[in-house]
Amino acid sequence: MSCDDENSFSEITKIALRDVGNSLLLSQSDSTSLVLPITNIDTNKFELTFQEELRIVPDNLVDAVKNSFAKANLPDNYRIEVLQCSDNEVAYSYEMKNEEQNSIIPCMGRALPVGCYIIQVQFTELKQTSWVMYVLLFGGVILALWFLMKLRKPKLKEDTLESYIIGKYEFYPDQNKLVKSASEIQLSKKECELLEIFYENLNTVVKRDELVKRVWEDQGVFVGRSLDTYISKLRKKLQEDDSIKITNIHGIGYKLEVLDT
Repeated sequence: MSCDDENSFSEITKIALRDVGNSLLLSQSDSTSLVLPITNIDTNKFELTFQEELRIVPDNLVDAVKNSFAKANLPDNYRIEVLQCSDNEVAYSYEMKNEEQNSIIPCMGRALPVGCYIIQVQFTELKQTSWVMYVLLFGGVILALWFLMKLRKPKLKEDTLESYIIGKYEFYPDQNKLVKSASEIQLSKKECELLEIFYENLNTVVKRDELVKRVWEDQGVFVGRSLDTYISKLRKKLQEDDSIKITNIHGIGYKLEVLDT
């Protein structure tokens, strides 16, 4: 998919998700509170948040997403997760496939209590576009160029890639992953960027403004709790090492602490 196609897909998805948010609020007779800016948090993954607390009714959510995505001609394969703002635990989720008999939609009719929720959508299979034709037409040329480049620049072995030691983990920023006891833990792009900043400032407080500026500056859209969400995800991925802590310095920022063992 080209950059233009990616940008177009992202903008259409944001419009559709804003329509979903509006439908959910109107279903609860709320015509005044706001749907906050939609965030593209990872490849093909988006986040919908609200100004005020609301009740999540699975039936309404499924219908609103299905209708809005159909109007926007978005892919039929996606996964929806409803996260609790307080701890980012999944309160409700379902998976939709283009063949509805294969979709998994549990707990219909069982409403979640009023609260602060984050709705995330992950597209699991994007529709093929004209880029497929381009690949078919010019595949031979691309393959030849790839082969020439491979001859000129041999592929680096994994053990030659730059890595950093953080407690009991090896951190490979170029591969967006952590390794512990031969077990790999994948990191999203933003998790990787945050961990790099923390490593550069080990055992030192990094201000929230600096983290936001360096990780979100080029996107133009930032929801205040997005930083806290990604910090929470990093904590979970580092939780197997008790010597590592990401500490919240209230009103200032965060600090990655690695204790001597």
